[in-house]
Amino acid sequence: MKLELEYKIFSPSLLEEIEKFATSTNVDASIASTVTEILQDVKSNGDQALVERTSLYDKANLNKSELRVPFHQIEQAFSSLSSAHQAAIEDAIENVALFHQQNLPQNWQSKNSHGATIGENYYPINRVGLYVPGGNVPLVSTVIMTATLAKVAGVNHIAVTTPPNPDGTISPELLAALGILKVDEVYKVGGAQAIGALGYGTESIQSVDKIFGPGNAFVNEAKKQVFGTAGVDLLPGPSEVMVIADETAEPAYIAAALIAQAEHGSGEEKIYLIFTKKVNFGKIVSEIKDQIPKLSHSESILNIFQKGFLAILSEDLQDVVRVANFIAPEHLELQVKDQSLGYLQKEISTAGALLLGHYSATALGDFVAGPSHVLPTGRSSRFSSGLRIEDFFRRTSIIQYDEESLQKASKSALLFSDIEKLDGHGNSISIRLKQD
Repeated sequence: MKLELEYKIFSPSLLEEIEKFATSTNVDASIASTVTEILQDVKSNGDQALVERTSLYDKANLNKSELRVPFHQIEQAFSSLSSAHQAAIEDAIENVALFHQQNLPQNWQSKNSHGATIGENYYPINRVGLYVPGGNVPLVSTVIMTATLAKVAGVNHIAVTTPPNPDGTISPELLAALGILKVDEVYKVGGAQAIGALGYGTESIQSVDKIFGPGNAFVNEAKKQVFGTAGVDLLPGPSEVMVIADETAEPAYIAAALIAQAEHGSGEEKIYLIFTKKVNFGKIVSEIKDQIPKLSHSESILNIFQKGFLAILSEDLQDVVRVANFIAPEHLELQVKDQSLGYLQKEISTAGALLLGHYSATALGDFVAGPSHVLPTGRSSRFSSGLRIEDFFRRTSIIQYDEESLQKASKSALLFSDIEKLDGHGNSISIRLKQD
């Protein structure tokens, strides 16, 4: 197989080049304008826009009454699933639920310096929309990594959109996972038009309060544009992985980790290898060349290695940390000796997910480990985190003063009223002090 892979030696001047490489999939103006036009069509024409766009983009000819998946099809999909597949899905759901139950937010109350009661109450969002990519690679795991959290949070209404196959069907495995999770509101709509339907509503699809789930550049741009009308989770783009490897790493494991994320199929994945001087880069390349032809998505994987692969040699771990924190990868595998794990885990603070040690394949996090695989990409892990249970709640702050605590607070509060020239604010406090 013809594949020429090279590496760069780290220097501070390399960071500018790394930044351009890491953000090269950012949305261009043409995508933004196309999405604006799609969303306007959905707002103006509702279901008719969904039907026409589904025919245009997904080659599926549906009528309006076929947009929603009938409940009996979800039931049939579950019953048609093999017992082994059912068990695998249930295993993943169990671990995802266990993980996120640890972070269920709790209402709390306390006293402030005035003696007033303050606190927070948490409420599950009433209605959420989940976008699940479909097509040639139906992401059953994305159902689990979003819908399970919504169920654990106690969300009342869950609407799922996913693009249909050209024959108008939805993957039975995907429907079966929804059935196991008792989600029965499922629509055959994909792309930016699905986000528009969830955000604005149509005749068939009731608008939601918040939209979750990964998607392509058009889906992400649509989420940006509907934000404010509905909430959105984050804007996860094409998948990324970084492997940090030292002399204890197996070349076959390194190659397999890189290949696995290149397999996602958007054509824009990013794969990074950061290695120390004792690593045999040639053996890794040999393994990559050996493994790719044996896989069903070999052509698309090869395309990513040709345009989306970056390898960097660094002679010390401080520079390794610097590169990792700068790139802020979605997934970061630390295939290093035990003595280095603690240091790297402490110092690298921007990864979406850390996979520690030689046996923690990113695919475990993608499928069954527990944390949601909906993670920030494109260097956005510098300021945001992966999907979590708190994202399915909204928070209300609580303030309760009585006469005594109001008296204690009044001096400072009235001074703020004076500073900000808001005498009406001051009056709303002082009038309560005059009631006696």
